[in-house]
Amino acid sequence: MPLRAVSFVAKSGTGKTTLLEQVIVELKNRGYRVGVIKHDAHRFDIDHPGKDSHRLTAAGADTMLISSPEKLALVKKHAEPPPIEELIAAYFGDVDVILTEGFKKGGLPKIEVHRADRSAALLCRGESYDPTLLAVVSDEPLELDVPVLDLNNPAQVADFVVERIIKR
Repeated sequence: MPLRAVSFVAKSGTGKTTLLEQVIVELKNRGYRVGVIKHDAHRFDIDHPGKDSHRLTAAGADTMLISSPEKLALVKKHAEPPPIEELIAAYFGDVDVILTEGFKKGGLPKIEVHRADRSAALLCRGESYDPTLLAVVSDEPLELDVPVLDLNNPAQVADFVVERIIKR
Protein backbone atom coordinates (compact mmCIF):
# COMPACT_ATOMS: atom_id res chain seq x y z
CA MET A 1 0.00 0.00 0.00
CA PRO A 2 1.50 3.37 -0.94
CA LEU A 3 2.17 5.90 1.78
CA ARG A 4 -0.81 8.27 1.76
CA ALA A 5 0.64 11.29 3.53
CA VAL A 6 1.28 14.93 2.73
CA SER A 7 2.96 17.70 4.72
CA PHE A 8 1.41 21.16 4.88
CA VAL A 9 4.29 23.61 5.24
CA ALA A 10 4.64 27.38 5.60
CA LYS A 11 6.19 30.08 7.71
CA SER A 12 4.69 30.42 11.18
CA GLY A 13 1.48 32.45 11.29
CA THR A 14 0.52 31.75 7.67
CA GLY A 15 -2.61 29.74 8.52
CA LYS A 16 -1.56 26.10 8.22
CA THR A 17 -3.61 24.98 11.21
CA THR A 18 -6.72 26.89 10.10
CA LEU A 19 -6.50 25.39 6.61
CA LEU A 20 -5.89 21.90 8.00
CA GLU A 21 -8.95 22.19 10.26
CA GLN A 22 -11.08 23.00 7.22
CA VAL A 23 -9.55 20.27 5.04
CA ILE A 24 -10.05 17.69 7.79
CA VAL A 25 -13.76 18.59 8.00
CA GLU A 26 -14.05 18.26 4.21
CA LEU A 27 -12.33 14.87 4.18
CA LYS A 28 -14.35 13.56 7.15
CA ASN A 29 -17.59 14.67 5.46
CA ARG A 30 -16.54 12.52 2.47
CA GLY A 31 -16.08 9.48 4.71
CA TYR A 32 -12.27 9.38 4.96
CA ARG A 33 -10.40 8.46 8.13
CA VAL A 34 -7.81 11.19 8.76
CA GLY A 35 -4.65 11.12 10.86
CA VAL A 36 -2.63 14.20 11.72
CA ILE A 37 0.94 14.64 12.93
CA LYS A 38 1.89 18.10 14.19
CA HIS A 39 5.57 18.99 14.23
CA ASP A 40 6.55 21.08 17.24
CA ALA A 41 10.00 22.64 17.20
CA HIS A 42 9.57 23.57 20.86
CA ARG A 43 9.25 21.33 23.87
CA PHE A 44 5.69 20.48 24.79
CA ASP A 45 4.19 18.44 27.57
CA ILE A 46 0.79 16.79 27.75
CA ASP A 47 1.74 15.29 31.07
CA HIS A 48 1.12 17.72 33.97
CA PRO A 49 2.40 17.75 37.58
CA GLY A 50 -0.05 16.26 40.02
CA LYS A 51 -1.48 13.74 37.54
CA ASP A 52 -0.71 10.04 37.94
CA SER A 53 0.71 9.88 34.42
CA HIS A 54 3.19 12.64 35.26
CA ARG A 55 4.22 10.86 38.44
CA LEU A 56 4.93 7.69 36.45
CA THR A 57 7.04 9.44 33.80
CA ALA A 58 8.84 11.46 36.48
CA ALA A 59 9.65 8.15 38.19
CA GLY A 60 11.49 7.11 35.03
CA ALA A 61 9.03 5.39 32.71
CA ASP A 62 10.41 5.59 29.16
CA THR A 63 6.99 4.93 27.62
CA MET A 64 3.64 5.68 29.23
CA LEU A 65 0.24 5.33 27.59
CA ILE A 66 -2.92 6.93 28.96
CA SER A 67 -6.05 5.13 27.78
CA SER A 68 -9.72 5.95 28.22
CA PRO A 69 -12.86 4.68 26.47
CA GLU A 70 -12.66 7.55 23.93
CA LYS A 71 -8.95 8.12 23.26
CA LEU A 72 -5.38 7.42 24.21
CA ALA A 73 -2.19 9.44 24.53
CA LEU A 74 1.32 8.08 24.32
CA VAL A 75 4.26 9.68 26.08
CA LYS A 76 7.48 8.16 24.78
CA LYS A 77 10.92 9.55 25.46
CA HIS A 78 13.51 9.49 22.68
CA ALA A 79 17.06 10.72 22.25
CA GLU A 80 16.52 11.78 18.62
CA PRO A 81 13.24 12.66 16.90
CA PRO A 82 12.05 9.63 14.94
CA PRO A 83 11.68 10.00 11.17
CA ILE A 84 8.16 10.88 10.06
CA GLU A 85 7.90 7.60 8.13
CA GLU A 86 8.57 5.68 11.36
CA LEU A 87 5.81 7.58 13.19
CA ILE A 88 3.38 6.89 10.36
CA ALA A 89 4.22 3.17 10.26
CA ALA A 90 3.89 2.82 14.03
CA TYR A 91 0.70 4.77 14.69
CA PHE A 92 -1.32 5.44 11.55
CA GLY A 93 -2.21 2.10 9.98
CA ASP A 94 -5.94 2.66 10.55
CA VAL A 95 -6.44 5.87 8.55
CA ASP A 96 -6.94 6.68 4.86
CA VAL A 97 -4.67 9.71 4.80
CA ILE A 98 -2.11 11.36 7.07
CA LEU A 99 -1.85 15.15 7.03
CA THR A 100 1.20 16.58 8.71
CA GLU A 101 1.75 20.14 9.79
CA GLY A 102 5.34 21.20 9.48
CA PHE A 103 8.11 18.74 8.67
CA LYS A 104 9.31 21.10 5.94
CA LYS A 105 12.67 19.30 5.80
CA GLY A 106 11.11 15.83 5.50
CA GLY A 107 10.80 13.78 2.35
CA LEU A 108 7.00 13.57 2.24
CA PRO A 109 5.12 15.29 -0.59
CA LYS A 110 4.35 18.87 0.40
CA ILE A 111 1.61 21.47 -0.01
CA GLU A 112 2.84 24.95 0.86
CA VAL A 113 0.50 27.57 2.31
CA HIS A 114 1.14 31.15 1.18
CA ARG A 115 -0.48 34.46 2.17
CA ALA A 116 0.03 37.70 0.27
CA ASP A 117 0.10 39.80 3.44
CA ARG A 118 2.99 37.73 4.79
CA SER A 119 5.02 38.69 1.68
CA ALA A 120 7.55 35.98 2.41
CA ALA A 121 9.33 34.00 -0.25
CA LEU A 122 8.05 30.48 -0.72
CA LEU A 123 9.87 27.81 1.28
CA CYS A 124 9.84 25.23 -1.50
CA ARG A 125 10.64 27.36 -4.55
CA GLY A 126 13.33 29.90 -5.35
CA GLU A 127 16.56 29.53 -3.39
CA SER A 128 15.28 26.43 -1.60
CA TYR A 129 13.80 24.39 -4.43
CA ASP A 130 12.04 21.30 -3.04
CA PRO A 131 11.13 18.67 -5.65
CA THR A 132 8.52 17.15 -3.29
CA LEU A 133 6.25 20.23 -3.60
CA LEU A 134 2.91 19.17 -5.10
CA ALA A 135 0.97 22.44 -4.87
CA VAL A 136 0.77 25.86 -3.26
CA VAL A 137 -2.37 27.08 -1.50
CA SER A 138 -2.53 30.87 -1.76
CA ASP A 139 -4.80 33.87 -1.43
CA GLU A 140 -3.22 35.46 -4.50
CA PRO A 141 -2.48 34.25 -8.04
CA LEU A 142 1.03 32.90 -8.48
CA GLU A 143 2.92 31.69 -11.56
CA LEU A 144 4.51 28.39 -10.52
CA ASP A 145 5.44 25.00 -11.93
CA VAL A 146 2.89 23.33 -9.60
CA PRO A 147 -0.86 23.90 -9.19
CA VAL A 148 -1.91 26.94 -7.16
CA LEU A 149 -5.03 26.27 -5.08
CA ASP A 150 -7.34 28.83 -3.51
CA LEU A 151 -6.69 29.37 0.20
CA ASN A 152 -10.34 30.37 0.62
CA ASN A 153 -11.59 27.11 -0.92
CA PRO A 154 -10.83 24.18 1.43
CA ALA A 155 -13.04 21.88 -0.68
CA GLN A 156 -10.65 22.44 -3.60
CA VAL A 157 -7.68 21.57 -1.37
CA ALA A 158 -9.51 18.44 -0.14
CA ASP A 159 -10.22 17.48 -3.78
CA PHE A 160 -6.50 17.79 -4.52
CA VAL A 161 -5.57 15.64 -1.50
CA VAL A 162 -8.07 12.98 -2.54
CA GLU A 163 -6.83 12.86 -6.14
CA ARG A 164 -3.08 13.18 -5.54
CA ILE A 165 -2.63 11.43 -2.19
CA ILE A 166 -5.55 9.13 -1.31
CA LYS A 167 -6.46 7.73 -4.74
CA ARG A 168 -2.99 7.41 -6.25
